[in-house]
Formats: sequence, structure tokens, C-alpha cells
Amino acid sequence: PSPHGKRVKKKKESSHTHSLSLLVPPPICARLLRSDAAMADEEDNVTIPEFSCLLQMDPYLKAYEKDFKRRNSGPVLEKKGLCDEMVTLLRLLSLYLDWRVFYGRILQMDTMCSLVLDVAVNCRVCNSGQGLEMQYWCQNGAEEEYELLQKQLFQLEEAEGGFDQFTRSYNSFGVQRQPNNSLFFKEWAPAAEALFLTGDFNGWDKFSHPYTKKAFGKWELILPPKHDKSPAVDHNTKLKVVVHTMEGERLYRISPWAKYVTREEKSVIYDWVHWDPPQPYIKVHPRPKKPTSLRIYEAHVGIASPEGKIASYTNFTDNVLPRIKDLGYNCIQLMAVMEHAYYASFGYQVTSFFAASSRYGTPDELKRMIDVAHSMGIVVLLDVVHSHASKNTEDGLNKFDGSDSCFFHSPPRGEHKLWDSRLFNYSSWEVLRFLLSNLRWWMEEYYFDGFRFDGITSMLYHHHGIGSGFSGDYSEYFGLQVDEDSLVYLMLANHILHTLYPDCITIAEDVSGMPALCRGVEEGGLGFDYRLAMAIPDKWIQILKEFKDEDWDIGNIIYTLTNRRYGEKCIAYAESHDQALVGDKTLAFWLMDKEMYTNMSSMIPMSAVIDRGMQLHKMIRLLTHGLGGEGYLNFMGNEFGHPEWLDFPREGNNQSYHYARRQFNLVDMDHLRYCQLYAFDRDMNRTEDKYGWLAAPPAFVSAKHEEDKVIVFDRANVLFIFNFHPSKSFQDYRVAVELPGKYPFSSHLSYNLVSHCYCALTSIFVRYKIKLDSDEVLYGGHGRLDHNTEFFTEPQPFNGRPNSMQVNMFFFFFF
Repeated sequence: PSPHGKRVKKKKESSHTHSLSLLVPPPICARLLRSDAAMADEEDNVTIPEFSCLLQMDPYLKAYEKDFKRRNSGPVLEKKGLCDEMVTLLRLLSLYLDWRVFYGRILQMDTMCSLVLDVAVNCRVCNSGQGLEMQYWCQNGAEEEYELLQKQLFQLEEAEGGFDQFTRSYNSFGVQRQPNNSLFFKEWAPAAEALFLTGDFNGWDKFSHPYTKKAFGKWELILPPKHDKSPAVDHNTKLKVVVHTMEGERLYRISPWAKYVTREEKSVIYDWVHWDPPQPYIKVHPRPKKPTSLRIYEAHVGIASPEGKIASYTNFTDNVLPRIKDLGYNCIQLMAVMEHAYYASFGYQVTSFFAASSRYGTPDELKRMIDVAHSMGIVVLLDVVHSHASKNTEDGLNKFDGSDSCFFHSPPRGEHKLWDSRLFNYSSWEVLRFLLSNLRWWMEEYYFDGFRFDGITSMLYHHHGIGSGFSGDYSEYFGLQVDEDSLVYLMLANHILHTLYPDCITIAEDVSGMPALCRGVEEGGLGFDYRLAMAIPDKWIQILKEFKDEDWDIGNIIYTLTNRRYGEKCIAYAESHDQALVGDKTLAFWLMDKEMYTNMSSMIPMSAVIDRGMQLHKMIRLLTHGLGGEGYLNFMGNEFGHPEWLDFPREGNNQSYHYARRQFNLVDMDHLRYCQLYAFDRDMNRTEDKYGWLAAPPAFVSAKHEEDKVIVFDRANVLFIFNFHPSKSFQDYRVAVELPGKYPFSSHLSYNLVSHCYCALTSIFVRYKIKLDSDEVLYGGHGRLDHNTEFFTEPQPFNGRPNSMQVNMFFFFFF
């Protein structure tokens, strides 16, 4: 749904270059053009008003107002004539029981509980903001459902003393060194009959060190220090938890809270290694401030090298971070850091949630890598996987206590059939402790700056998105198909993260289009900062696979790039790791394919295929960057048109690392054209950093001409002009600009925006200069535009703007 504002007169479209950015004065008012794929030659201009609430932005959500309120608002119980004992009883029961369930259980009790029954049927509990109150409704009062988020926060306050302590449970679970060097071990294994600790420290004796059973399925063990007062378990030595089940089985497990796990070369099972270095890494640099324009470099440490091997944290620090800084990205999204036994899973089958992957190096080397990134002003996000977990048992969470549940729902609900993985039980208190503490751990221990939450579509719905096309009908986002336990977990996670770390960045990977995903939890939203605009890369791949250049539907491209919910920020990207994986191709490979092997030398003339591919690669990325969202993402290597695909070593490719690498060496060869694509990506980011279009309101699209294949829009005082026509150039092509001629000269515009304004007695002229030109020779273009040319506006209304000017532009490649 579009934002509702004053609708202005419809107008007919006009025409107009190669991928070209011009500087333009700021718009007088922010307007959003609504595109229509079927009517590409017409468009509605909608003035964007200031909205104070979610329902003003999207009146179609009015029918689901109760759902939003129930997600967030706290229920209230007011004391009216109830004795203190009754209030206390209701408070205790409300901590763990939905009152409707409570009602059913009371019915089975004797008549002495009838008074409790009468009260419980009509009462709820919440935090009113002025302490806890009890409210009594009469028997005929309307029933209200629990308001879910506030209920969880209230329970955390009552049972754990608040979420601050609850989310620091990594300081009490697993293994903790005490001030006197004794070691405290704690696990949650509710279905276990007995627990023992074994390892190098006791010669792998399976029974000498039993845990003591505590309440609520907890188990504890204290190891006193050695005679020399050093810890009983040495740093970098192996441990195992021995679990005895009710059925008499003996299982060997890794602690779910293990902070470091390793695998020996010839083994397939990971081992729990006690990590307690005598001189741990000490952070030097503070976290950078949260960027207003988010330019993300999606990266995988293991493939970040031209060599056919698993690269290291140290390699990334020394060789990749400087490239990212040079390219102008201010954020890194790190994939596959949480330990995963199967390398080819790309990090999405997590086995140890608190352990940084040891295949790249030590925890301290990862800490140094993040610290150095911070010194460069780059924030670092973790690709966190809380949507599912690996089915591994010996080195994973699965069947930790011998049961088929523990951290997960019992099958079939607890299994994802397509991913062959286990699904968390988000209604479990201890699962919430584990997952929320996991987020806090990565923020506190490694100083990550936020998270990209993977696969949350699977979390939000009981059907996990399987077989659902998501047409956009709002009934798909509300009702019994929504998994409210998962939904409230995500709300809780975002609320806690943004409360504790105001500059924390959270990004949601959701293909369903869930409304209010990126609105505050106080509105009933899920609280994310950004969502991935996942339709955009699919659209580009579809176009390159299915359509000739002359058949591109310009209106549909604009519709895809602008079709996002107002007030919910999106991360736009032309391609990510998904498009690079085996079975698909990168944009560069779709465009140039096998000719990348033979015709990328700048010492020979470009072939038609390379010429077309080079120009479209740049234009697609700039168009996506400028129009597609409030943030931009690039997968490592794609900025310079990395050839081939991405494939991890596996049985199907004879365990080869040939495609599990990034050939940065190609950029360093001046005679290859990869450095030209690299230079354009770098200057595109630097131009955005200067003018900040990602942080600006949505663009005003003044032209999307089907016959001419021309796109013109302005955003953040920059005018973007694209000519996607494969064979047609235009002379004196008129384009719309904003600044009215009657306004006086502004020195702020003249100097801060690097435009040149002249004030005369009779009229005002705004002079434009080219700031980024994809046809520049430096970027592998043909240099057909004179950058000394000055473009002057005229007070001639055009395409919804009060002024216009004429430009020359050329078709995007030579035959």
C-alpha cells in the first residue's frame, strides 16, 4: 500500500543517457512517485506527509489493529477487594500460565478453589508503568488476550530481575572461572538421568566428576583449583559432557555454551576446547557511530583469498579490510562465523552458537579483526542464525539431554523438512535464555555492532514459508498461521538489543513482506532497523535470463525498485551470496559468461559481449544503489565482476577449493578490466558518502520511458539519468529538475553541494556538473561525455517538476 497524502494531477511521461549522476538542488517538498508495471507511461505523484503512527501510514492495517496491540500492550489487573493472598497467587500463576489454561486446570480441583476460579476467569496481569496493579473484571466483562511482549518482559522482571541479567547467562552457564580459580560448570539438561564431566584434566575418566542435579533441569559442578592454585582445567585442553539418559544410554556431548570448539584434521566431530588464555586480547578502538547511510560489504572469511584454501581472520584483517575501506563501504556483514561442522553449509547449519569458527583462527584473532575494522570507521554485523540449528548430536544441540526436544520442539513441529534441521521452541524459558544471551555474547565479547537475522520467514509462520507464494494479502500475515512465539522472540530480541545498545543495527531476511517488520515494538512492529529487499536481485536475474535488451520493461524495473513499505527501511542489492552460489551465476557471469576467460584484457578492443556486460554491470548497480532502498549491499568480489560461481568443497566436486575463493588478484592486474569495475564501485560509494542519498527520502522518479529506455529520478540533491537503450542516443534530451527559478541564490547550495548558482537581475540559472559517469574511460566506458559541459536549468515545467534542462546521452554499448 502506498502512503496516503494529497494526490496531485496525473501527467504523461517524457523522454531522456548512459548511467549518469548529476548534482541537483534540494527539492522543495518530498514526493514519492508510485510506479505501475502495467501502465509504465503514467504515474501518480504522492506528497509524503508526516505520520505519527503505523495505522496512519497504512490504513489497510486497521482491520488488524488488535493484533498489533496484543503483541505489545501490557494487560492490566486492578485490585478491587481482593485479599493480598489472592493477589499473590494470581501473580505467581500468571508468570507461567495463560489464564485460559489456568481456568481449565482449576476446574479439576476441589470446590475449595471456587473463589480462585471466579477471579482467574476474569483477570490478567501486566506492568502498568506505575508498578504492578491488579484489576478485577466482572464475570460478564469482555475477554482480552494476553499482550505478548509485555507479558514476556514482566516475566523476566519477576523471575530473573530483568532482561539485563537474564541475557548475561553466558556468565553462569557452561564453564566459568571463579576469583579463586575454581571452575564452575552449569548445564540445562531436563531429560537427563545424570551428568558427568570428562576430559584431558582427569584422564578422560567418565565417572569421577558428576554434576549435581538442581531445580528446573539444571546441573552444576565445581572443580576446585590445583595445589598450585591454577585452574583444574588448563587453557586449550579438551572437555566433554557425559549424559546418562533415562533409557540407560551414555552420550558424549559438547556444552551448548562452549566458547571454542575445534576439529582434528582426520576427524569429522568437533571437540569442546576450554578457552581461557592467560593474556586475552584487549580491545583498543571504540565502536564507530551508527552510519546514516548503510553501505554493506557481505563477506565470508574462509573464501577471502585467491588461494585454494580456507583463509584466516588474520588474512582478512591484513588484506581484505583495507580493500573494503578503499571501496567506501562502512559496514561488513560477516557470514559463517558461528561454528558450523559442515563447511559447505555456508554457515547456516550452526552446531556451536557461542563459538567463533576455529577453522579461520582463534577467538582473539577474530576480536582483533573487528577491532581493526572499528579503527577504520567500519561497523561489523554478524549473520546470526536463530531460525534453526544443525541436526548434529555429538557436536551440536540436537538431543543434548537424550530427548528429541530440549532446545527444540518435538517432531514433526521441531524439524524443518527442506533444511533438514531442528527448529527452536521459542516458548521455552531456557531457550529464550540461550538465544538472547547468545546475542548479548557476540555484542559484549566480540564487539559486533549488530546482526543480520537469517531465515526469519521460517520463524514467523508455522508453515515456514513452504509452498506459500505471499501474494501480499494481509490475511497472510495475521491469524493462526503466524507463529507468535517466534514473533515475540524477535520483538524481544530487538527491544533488548536497542535498549542496551542504542546504535545496534538489526536486519531481517524475510521474503514474505510481513508488515511492520521494521517498525518499533511499541507500535506492535518487530523492531528491526532494515529488511532485505529480496525481490530486487531476483528481478535482475530474471531480466538477464529471459529478456532481450530492447524488451526490458522499464516500468516494471522501477516498480520493483520502489515497491517497499513507506517508513520501513530496506537494504537494496543487485546480487548477494545467493546469486553467486553454484546452480546460479553472478550478474557478471550472466552478462559475459565464458568471454570473461579470454576477453577481459584492456590491451585488446572490447568485444560486444564484454562491452555490453561491463556497461550494464555498472548501470544495474548504480540504479539499485540510488533507487532501491535506504541501504546497499554487495557480496565480496562482485564489485569487480568476479568470474565464475561459488562452490564449497564437497563430494560432488572432489573436495575442491577452486571455486571457494575470491580472486582479488584480478583487481591488482592493471591490464585486466576488473579494476575498472572496481573503480566504479568505489567511486559510486564515495559519491553516496558525499551526498547521502541512501539516508534521504524516497526518490522522485520523473521519467521511465518505455520506448527510449530512459530512467530519470532525483534524490538527495543528485539527479540520476540512465539510458538503457542498446542502440539509441539522444541529443538535447529534456529532463525535469526541482529548483524553481523564482527562488533566490543560496550560497549553501553553491558550496556545500558543489553546484554553481548565479544570481542575475532578471532570472536565476542553476548550473549542473557531472559527478559520476559510467561511460568514463576510467570505468571501462567510451568517454563520450564532456565533463566540462555545464547544464543550465530553464523555468519550463516538465514531468511534475517546475524546471527542466537538456542533456545529451548515448546508448550504453557499441556493437
